[in-house]
Amino acid sequence: MNPTKTPEACTSLADIRAEIDRLDRDIVRLLAARQSYVLAAAQFKRSEAEVTAPDRIEQVVANARCIAEAEGADADIVERVYRELIAAGTDAERQAWRQR
Repeated sequence: MNPTKTPEACTSLADIRAEIDRLDRDIVRLLAARQSYVLAAAQFKRSEAEVTAPDRIEQVVANARCIAEAEGADADIVERVYRELIAAGTDAERQAWRQR
């Protein structure tokens, strides 16, 4: 996921947008892969209540914050995104659990 151009090397808004679009393709590809694992987790849960795992949520968020800090990203923004990602994933996993 190396940028074609660094932000500093971009000479126009079009350059910036092209790089953001490229990153978005990578992000969506990774989200799709993550979603596959989240949905697969439903088969290992013994009850619908186990789908919501508060301790695991906090572990994932803490890990994401650490990664954000190491990568120079705003950890508060990353946490907000991850909490939404986890909430949506939990909803999807709950549906998968009900359909098994």
